[in-house]
Amino acid sequence: MKQMSIKFILSLFTIFLIDQYIKSIFIEGFRWNGDWLSLILVYNKGVAFSMFSFLEEYLKYIQILLLIILFIFFYKEKLLEKFPIISGILFGAGLSNIFDRFIREGVVDYIYYHGFFNFAVFNFADVMIDFSIGFLLFFNFLKQKK
Repeated sequence: MKQMSIKFILSLFTIFLIDQYIKSIFIEGFRWNGDWLSLILVYNKGVAFSMFSFLEEYLKYIQILLLIILFIFFYKEKLLEKFPIISGILFGAGLSNIFDRFIREGVVDYIYYHGFFNFAVFNFADVMIDFSIGFLLFFNFLKQKK
């Protein structure tokens, strides 16, 4: 249990700090434009694709509640024990985006793909959330298939 907690907390803080560091680089003015990928600064006041931006200040509290519910689910289903590092990545990335909502105008996004189609602007935390959810779904599917 103690080793699981250490792995969870270390991965949570590592992802949180990496994400906040990258965001600070863009806040300080870094930009880059390429043919199909640009690194820009956008403050997202909603969630994916700026959905639910009409919720304004309430969105951060709703997200905190959802993260608490998710944590309780992970604890009860023993996902924190089975996958402490992946769980830490998920919660660290989620907390980093929520943290932005409290200290900035919105979530700091900066990766903009515009190659064959225009995609939403996103950040490192978003990628880590997608990675961790994909990992958990994949291994849960493999477990149920056996």
